Amino acid sequence: MQATVHTFDPAAGTGSVLTDNGRELEFGAQVFAATGMLHLRPGQRLNIEVGASGISRMWMEGIGPGQRIR
Repeated sequence: MQATVHTFDPAAGTGSVLTDNGRELEFGAQVFAATGMLHLRPGQRLNIEVGASGISRMWMEGIGPGQRIR
């Protein structure tokens, strides 16, 4: 699923995204740390996986092992 960064607190590593259907989902510091990214900016597009307890994974398409930027 794709989403857009809505808020990001760089000190805490937490924030929220808006899904394409308008739902706001928060993410915790552990999810952000697992991305390997240093910063997020509002408006940035991400791919997310959502589990029973919320966002379980976030990544940018084309950034990561075996992925090409298109």
